[in-house]
Amino acid sequence: MKVFVVGATGYIGGTVAVALRDAGHSVIGLARTGERAAGLRSLGIEAVLGGFDDRTALEDAAKSSDATINVSDSDHIGVVRTLIGALAGSGKMLVHTSGSSIIVDDAKGAYASDTIVEDDAPFVAMPHRLPRIAVDHAVRRAGITDGIRTAVICPTMVYGLGRGLGRDSDQIPKIAAKSRELNAGAYIGEGANIWSNVFVEDLATLFGLVLEHAPSASFFYAENGELSLKEVAAAVSHSLGFGGKTVSWDLDAAKAELGMWPQVALATNCRVRATNARRLLGWRPAGPALSRAQLVS
Repeated sequence: MKVFVVGATGYIGGTVAVALRDAGHSVIGLARTGERAAGLRSLGIEAVLGGFDDRTALEDAAKSSDATINVSDSDHIGVVRTLIGALAGSGKMLVHTSGSSIIVDDAKGAYASDTIVEDDAPFVAMPHRLPRIAVDHAVRRAGITDGIRTAVICPTMVYGLGRGLGRDSDQIPKIAAKSRELNAGAYIGEGANIWSNVFVEDLATLFGLVLEHAPSASFFYAENGELSLKEVAAAVSHSLGFGGKTVSWDLDAAKAELGMWPQVALATNCRVRATNARRLLGWRPAGPALSRAQLVS
């Protein structure tokens, strides 16, 4: 199968692209620069030069491929509209990558929520997550009305080193950076809040299963465990050689450094269950737990 991966130079997208290559697929990746294109080619991945707003590059690569995977900006409705338009009526597969922060609360690190959300279960979204949810809905709706087979994969906290050009995830490296400053694993507030998590190579395996077997308009959370953010901080501490020592990072101070991101990504509860992946696709994660994985490069 020829697969176009939008976001192939990134962390998740790069790991997915390499996994598809290893499975015998022909992979095309979008690259913004000649240097990134050369990097993809060095991995055995064909490169197409262009950015997220380059409609011609996106349309041509999608039309020439058997399936398209979008692992770029989860909130970029423009990419999704371009890909849906290019593939409409073709019956080809479009897989879009969302993120489980669609279901977060506003715990500020103070408590663990009892709320656990399964695939397709209703939830009350925070207002700032509504645009991402709208993108997810657009992809799923196209799988019913536009003559495309579509699916949405919604990863949780992703950990482990990437296998492509992008080696580092989002949340863990930022925790690690602050932890290096403090000589201890950093968490927000009490660190009592809980996030589900998934090993990056297990996530890549799920993409392959979705590509081959997912029903159209389907939705898949990706998780294989959960930890409080204080426990995540302890795991980062061990990875950095601090012996599990942890320290609280004041939320206001974190926001002064990184904007609203810490309040959404590090201070919330985000607990989901990957029921569809396991029951519909037979997904069986096999990677190390977050507490035992290599977290920093």
